[in-house]
Amino acid sequence: MVQNSKPPVAANPPKRRGRPRAYEPEIALGKALDLFREQGFAATSLDDLSEATGMNRPSLYGAFGDKRELYIKSYQRYREEARAAMVEIFRQEMPVRQRLERIFASALNIYLSGEAGPRGCFTVVTAASEAVGDPEIRAMVLDGLNELDKAFASCFRKAKEKGELPESADPAVLAQVASATVHTIAIRSRARVPRKDLEAIVKGAIDVMVGAGVKT
Repeated sequence: MVQNSKPPVAANPPKRRGRPRAYEPEIALGKALDLFREQGFAATSLDDLSEATGMNRPSLYGAFGDKRELYIKSYQRYREEARAAMVEIFRQEMPVRQRLERIFASALNIYLSGEAGPRGCFTVVTAASEAVGDPEIRAMVLDGLNELDKAFASCFRKAKEKGELPESADPAVLAQVASATVHTIAIRSRARVPRKDLEAIVKGAIDVMVGAGVKT
């Protein structure tokens, strides 16, 4: 007798569980980030987020957690992107005035972006408000502010060592002035102040920090 060597075929083969993702998490997170930057935390509903990302509520919860968690992930994404845009400018060797001009120009590019109009800075415009009642967001905001202060202080310290700044210059104080300039152009850009006016503020601040008559 010849036996069939093929294994029996199941009448009902097992079905694959779950549905394939119809979205890219990083793209969806970018959409959520854009919406939070435009509207803030309180004014952004889950329905808004669903429409922006193309994901229903269960999918949003499954991928990112609740609205607060998605907000925090969006803020983390914003900080990573902002840091990436600035880090090389801080690292490269160049005169202090040129470095400051490039840093502020990069900041303006970020703050003035947005299809519906300038969105400003996530930290200053939206996260600072949420920091009042949320310790985790407050810690993130303070960490971001301190990180910027330290980067500017290092910039001014190097400039002082190279003789670009006078001996009386205090890198820590100059760093705070530079950070304050970043914050004011962020707020004004959100209010749709024209770029040429913001650039005039930047030029005046740089003149104060490194000297109007100093060519570096």
